[in-house]
Amino acid sequence: MKIAYLGAGSWGFCLSSLLASKGYDVVCWTTKPKLAAELNATKKHPLLPAGPKFDNIKFTTDLAEALEGCDLLVESVTSAGIRPVFEKVKAIGVPHCPIIITSKGIEQNTGLILPSVVAEVLGEDVLARIGLLSGPSFAHDVVLGLPTSVVGSAFDYEIMMQICDVFMTKTFRVYPNSDIYGVAYGGALKNIVAIACGISDGLGLGPSARAALIARGLHEMRKLAEARGCQAHTLNGLSGLGDLVLTCSSPTSRNYSFGYRLGKGETPSEAEKEINMAVEGVYTCLSAWQLSQSVDVSMPITEAVYRIICGEMQPVDAVRILMQRTIKEEHL
Repeated sequence: MKIAYLGAGSWGFCLSSLLASKGYDVVCWTTKPKLAAELNATKKHPLLPAGPKFDNIKFTTDLAEALEGCDLLVESVTSAGIRPVFEKVKAIGVPHCPIIITSKGIEQNTGLILPSVVAEVLGEDVLARIGLLSGPSFAHDVVLGLPTSVVGSAFDYEIMMQICDVFMTKTFRVYPNSDIYGVAYGGALKNIVAIACGISDGLGLGPSARAALIARGLHEMRKLAEARGCQAHTLNGLSGLGDLVLTCSSPTSRNYSFGYRLGKGETPSEAEKEINMAVEGVYTCLSAWQLSQSVDVSMPITEAVYRIICGEMQPVDAVRILMQRTIKEEHL
């Protein structure tokens, strides 16, 4: 089986390597010629520790070469880049194979979850072939073969099970979950809460504050997902709570690190420049705020992060406002 992989960032590289380790022929596309040349020569990503090297993986800047004759298409581009990338795919020719999304986000202004973005670009008939891979997973851990569990989801049952089969290894466990939108919302919204937790830790507010943010953040995630027709219990699983705990608790997380820098007094632009990689929560925060307004769902943590990122509020003021909100009975 030939797999076309779009995106050679740290996550794209590690999953490409995982697929190559199972004997699949992988052609991984990137827009960066120097990176493609380096990866072809060394089979080691500059942002990751060394792992096993495989000859059945190739890196290219030629999108048509990656797509030609592929039996499976997997993407790991940024959520902001997913529409322009799939417009390029469409210009070459709509693939007739399953399309697996591993990016996490909500498109700005449209409020579309990423499977819907791909379907809008390629045509609604591809929706049945779209799947997701999501859950608590750092590329660093996967490359080193550390135990990791994620979720595979799709509109079609057979494609969902194919995702589980294709990606499953002895150390990378994939659970099926048919609530594809719930899985997608969990992966997108947890990044916003991770920024909030980073801000809290940057301000030195302690682990009790972080625990409260995780719990109340999960509550916000469930409310919005339910308002969009998802199953609440999906957000309690790996693609929701699992990913939330991981992303909110480790400096390895770009979103947490971004928030931490904000808490320490850096501006959003300064923090993004220092991290020098995509911080998906920044892009998704505006999307989630717009969506919460359209469906009339209160999301005070998301609103606070949004206003901090936009420069409308300082972190210390956001904490004061959150702590002084009217007390209501806790509903889970």
